[in-house]
Amino acid sequence: MNPATVVDHDDLPVELDGSAVEFEGRDHGSSISVILVSTDEDGAGPKLHRHPYDETFVIRGGEALFTVGDQELVGRAGQIIVVPAQVPHKFAKTGTGRLEMMDVHASPVFITEWLE
Repeated sequence: MNPATVVDHDDLPVELDGSAVEFEGRDHGSSISVILVSTDEDGAGPKLHRHPYDETFVIRGGEALFTVGDQELVGRAGQIIVVPAQVPHKFAKTGTGRLEMMDVHASPVFITEWLE
């Protein structure tokens, strides 16, 4: 049996103008990849994009406005939003308080098609 892999948060690459760190599973023996978002900046978030796999957003604090296909919805702390593969989506931090979110990519590597 192989031992567990431990990765320190500070060793992960920083993205989204410093508001997120990326864990790419392939580099650590994992079948998933994760983005950890932490920001106070209103409007912070990625532009419209899609992936060839599902993406699951676990909102731990704050809120964000999500565009998922033709649907707009506000995601709040305590909610989980699942975006199916190939569906265009984006989010932007809204409301008061810090947005704390874990974005789980069902892939050992990030594969993103930017649409705007």
